[in-house]
Amino acid sequence: MRLIKTQFMKAVQIYSYGEPDVMIYEDAPMPQIKDDEVLVKIYASGVNPIDWKVRKGLARSRTQYKFPLILGWDMCGIISEIGKDVTEFKKNDRVFGRPDTSRNGTYAEYIAVRANEISFAPKLLDGYSAAGIPLAGLTAWQAIFDHGKLDKGKRILIQGASGGVGTFAVQFARWKDAYIIGTSSEKNRQFLMDLGANEVLDYHKENYEKKYSDIDIVLDTIGGETQKKSLSMLKPGGILVSTVGIADEKIVKEKGLIGIGFMAKSLPEQLKQIAQLADAGKVRPIIDHILPLSAAVEAHRMSEAGHIRGKIILTISE
Repeated sequence: MRLIKTQFMKAVQIYSYGEPDVMIYEDAPMPQIKDDEVLVKIYASGVNPIDWKVRKGLARSRTQYKFPLILGWDMCGIISEIGKDVTEFKKNDRVFGRPDTSRNGTYAEYIAVRANEISFAPKLLDGYSAAGIPLAGLTAWQAIFDHGKLDKGKRILIQGASGGVGTFAVQFARWKDAYIIGTSSEKNRQFLMDLGANEVLDYHKENYEKKYSDIDIVLDTIGGETQKKSLSMLKPGGILVSTVGIADEKIVKEKGLIGIGFMAKSLPEQLKQIAQLADAGKVRPIIDHILPLSAAVEAHRMSEAGHIRGKIILTISE
């Protein structure tokens, strides 16, 4: 391991689980890189639900975190140092990725990240926009393609279509020429239609789930009662893919359905494909708010309250 010359950086850290106020914007030690890692100077970090779930202690069953902990696992930046075993990147390369969620994250000026967790950032997007792609983009990609087996002509229902994952799922499904039904509030109807949805259901209306029973794939980003409603909308053999887990696997099987709960993996080849789509104008990150890193507390309050269209971005460097 090599110690980087500059000893401190600005970061947002937590020393215990709790509400947004446990986050502290302060000086933190610079990361050290291992031989298979690179040091990235971060332009910006995306804010995602996993960030505040970890902050609140809701992810303790999956990962035992050590304090102080830097939150955030979504970034775009420029490589400033290279481990001796890294051959695919060089200094000053512009990269993006979703780092290992069990380690210190991206609410910081620098991050040490394994080279096999990142890819070259889209050429035609600024760093702030590119930072909004990796976690939500990979989640949507793996949900509808790897697990949902979405292809041309299939019917997909996207629960929470105006959120970070949902907006990417709509665009990916449009690219595949699928038939897209999204759920959202009425205010987002035209936005989602413009993004590529064929139909938009207002989730505030009662019994919207009775409108369909022939859906091939449901992407559920919400869980709870929304997931229950989704089951009746799937055709026999249909696939429920959930980012929050399958609440009742027994009922799913009894209905003759397939239920898959998952957490996205960092796969550079998929990041490369998404970057190519972004550069081709087929996909774009939807940015709701851009805030400075020092406003991470505000960003978490907004994210946790819901009703965000797309992503919140924290800016860190030029």
